[in-house]
Amino acid sequence: MKTFVILADGEFPKRQQLLEILVSSSGIICCDGAAAALVEKGYTPIAIVGDMDSLDKNFQEKYRGIIYHNPDQETNDLTKAFIYTLSLSPDQIFILGATGLREDHTIGNVSLLALYSDMTDVPVRILTDYGIFTCIEGDTVIKTSIGTQISIFALDKETKIVSEGLKYPLKDVILDSWWKGTLNEATLDSVKLNIDKGKVIVFQAY
Repeated sequence: MKTFVILADGEFPKRQQLLEILVSSSGIICCDGAAAALVEKGYTPIAIVGDMDSLDKNFQEKYRGIIYHNPDQETNDLTKAFIYTLSLSPDQIFILGATGLREDHTIGNVSLLALYSDMTDVPVRILTDYGIFTCIEGDTVIKTSIGTQISIFALDKETKIVSEGLKYPLKDVILDSWWKGTLNEATLDSVKLNIDKGKVIVFQAY
């Protein structure tokens, strides 16, 4: 299975599980601002993608063979890196470094999962030091474990959700504000969500 990691320019992962994913992946694709931090930590990317406004000229010259300059200002570097990663025919994509440092970047990056789910059928997840973000729609079974903390964020204010396997059941609940689906807990090893329409982002804490 080809698993590629995209490293964004947020907080560099500290959790051992994530560092092992960096080592075992089929390749690491860096947003330009994350490249220097990755190299400093002793890892080598297979590609550096972005508008290159965050890399000094000496670094760009040293790694010019794997730099893919994309000056488009109508999208961000994470999406540029994602599009490049799709060209590698991945079986799954993990995004690291998408959170931390700046809350506005965190919110923006997490919301991009909905866009990416429209662009590919390849599983895409944001992994942080604290948990996993995924984007789902329709009737979905989430594999988890009893006691796992789960938060659910609906992107459409009219989305209705029915749940099975949550401590605080959702029964045609409309999550018209982001806080309403947060801080729930799995009571089974799998949680079933019936989503009538729209996309939902789920966070599972470790």
